[in-house]
Amino acid sequence: MATKGKAPAKGAEADAAPAKSSKKMLFIIVGAVLVLVIGGAAAFFMMGGKGKKGEDHAEEKAEAKAPTFVVIEPFVVNLQQESGDQYLQVAMTLQVPDGQTAEALKLYMPQVRSRLLMVLSSKKASELLTSEGKRRLTDEIIDQLGEPFSGKGKGPQITDVFYTSFVIQQQ
Repeated sequence: MATKGKAPAKGAEADAAPAKSSKKMLFIIVGAVLVLVIGGAAAFFMMGGKGKKGEDHAEEKAEAKAPTFVVIEPFVVNLQQESGDQYLQVAMTLQVPDGQTAEALKLYMPQVRSRLLMVLSSKKASELLTSEGKRRLTDEIIDQLGEPFSGKGKGPQITDVFYTSFVIQQQ
């Protein structure tokens, strides 16, 4: 019986040891999971704040979307005479607020070019040589192209005019 008494004691110790070992393992696993959850939550909140700021920036960028441009093919006009014949060869790009305006301008391109021709041919070379003269020309082009192409309604909105080629020649 003494041996039987010792055997259960060793068996009880053996049963207690795995129970203690499995409890330790359980605590380690639970602790690791808690650390991961807390770390993940902290990262989520930190990124969440930045993500919202990023979303705000994305919304601002969407509101301030990429500009839309309409390229006007180069053409040559006679300028008002000052001293002999003078010509202006010009190519420009119009900046418009959206694709719908760009499509409208392309649809009315013959009228666009005609209006540009009328504005440009009314100028003298001396008026166009200075940067101030080019700024005044830009304003006049924006005004002329902003007029409606058909009889009613409002005309297209032109945001800016960019000159991609501007050559004055005298003969």
